[in-house]
Amino acid sequence: MSELSVMGIMKAIVPITRFNKGEANRIFDEVESGGTKIVMKNNRPACVLMSPSQYESLMEMVSDYMMQEEAESRMAHYHPKESMSQEEIMKELGIAEGELDDIEVEIE
Repeated sequence: MSELSVMGIMKAIVPITRFNKGEANRIFDEVESGGTKIVMKNNRPACVLMSPSQYESLMEMVSDYMMQEEAESRMAHYHPKESMSQEEIMKELGIAEGELDDIEVEIE
């Protein structure tokens, strides 16, 4: 739903009776070309239809937001005196720096 105007919302509303009349393919084409649709049943929103790419983008935004919230929470409770350096951790775990050179790590 690219427009958050009254007209944009009105264009996004799809009565469930259109599905009952066999117009599902046409509605799916409308979602693909025009964006999100709100399916109404008994004059109430029953579900929201969106493309898989829109859904993926939305879920990615939610995930990013949750990670940012977690990072902010951790930083709020961060105490430098209670942390350890990488060298201290490696020494405690008995890992030599050269052992990590051939390990590939993928960060997304």
